[in-house]
Amino acid sequence: MDELGMDKLMGLIRSLDLALPGDFRWIIEVFVVTFVALLAKMLLGRFFNHLAQRFEKTENPWDDTLLDAARRPAGVLVWAIGLFWALEIVRQQTDSALFEILGPARRVVIIGLLAWFLVRLVRGTEEVLVTPRPGKKPMDHTTARAIGKLLRASTMITAALVVLQTLGFSISGVLAFGGIGGIAVGFAAKDMLANFFGAMVVYLDRPFVVGDWIRSPDQEIEGTVEDIGWRVTRIRTFDQRPLYVPNATFLSIAVENPSRMKNRRIYETIGIRYADIEAMQAIVADVAEMLRAHPETETETRTLIVSFNSYGPSSLDFFIYTFTKTTQWVKFHEIKQDVLLQVYDIIRRHGADIAFPTTTVHFGDPLQIERRRPETGS
Repeated sequence: MDELGMDKLMGLIRSLDLALPGDFRWIIEVFVVTFVALLAKMLLGRFFNHLAQRFEKTENPWDDTLLDAARRPAGVLVWAIGLFWALEIVRQQTDSALFEILGPARRVVIIGLLAWFLVRLVRGTEEVLVTPRPGKKPMDHTTARAIGKLLRASTMITAALVVLQTLGFSISGVLAFGGIGGIAVGFAAKDMLANFFGAMVVYLDRPFVVGDWIRSPDQEIEGTVEDIGWRVTRIRTFDQRPLYVPNATFLSIAVENPSRMKNRRIYETIGIRYADIEAMQAIVADVAEMLRAHPETETETRTLIVSFNSYGPSSLDFFIYTFTKTTQWVKFHEIKQDVLLQVYDIIRRHGADIAFPTTTVHFGDPLQIERRRPETGS
């Protein structure tokens, strides 16, 4: 509240006919101000609760977000106003130079509360944008977090500059010092800056987002992305260990994103016995027909190959090359198991069998043993 409103309240308090000596009247004034602040805080809380009940009946999430962002800063603002009024009363009873900071402190508190409200509003907006709602597609979680972090950082930096200006510091001087010092900081913190720009590349190019399964053929990095920070990205490996990867790493390595696969591939080589070569053509044809009719294989838009491939050391090999409709890891293996079992049934129906490593030893002509007769004397 402005100086005029504060003077009116103080005049009203002094107009009360208190049967106390003048030296103790300011204590009563401080008590009354504290009581008024407490009462205002209670009424404000009821007002926000009433608004919350009304906003819950609406389908618009933005009113709830705005109310939640303003609730705590508004409550602190009421206490701050009461505190500064009480300190103003105390200041009039003493000549201490300490109270000269009340004016700047009041403005700093107002700026801080406004920045706090904006930060909470940005965070609430981020949650609304990534939450699925009927009829509206949620924003990508990684993009929303990146924009939210930038807005919160901008709000805090702006608030800090305004506070410095309020305290009498020259912003132009601060900016000039920051530009000169930024060069030295840049050399000293080049790794940190590299991680920062690595995070920016991830946010802009979006090779992966939170929740994706990623792996790198260049390094031992594989797991589910849990968080993308400004310095490191946290990945949960399949043995449930957290892996913290500096963002600068993603500027120099290849990253695979299996989560964005459209299909999963079944690529298997199966061998039958050499004695079953007459059944090879029929087996291959029936396996191909089975795969075309399978409800979980994608054969219209993806390649399907079932073909006799090679003469193995102990088997006649044909291979299966097809794709499943699902990309889920567990379901894929269930489909693959079903396909392989049906392939075995087809092989058995044609009187053939799966080959296993065998060794056949061929001998030449039977050994002829010459028997010599014993010599006899004449």
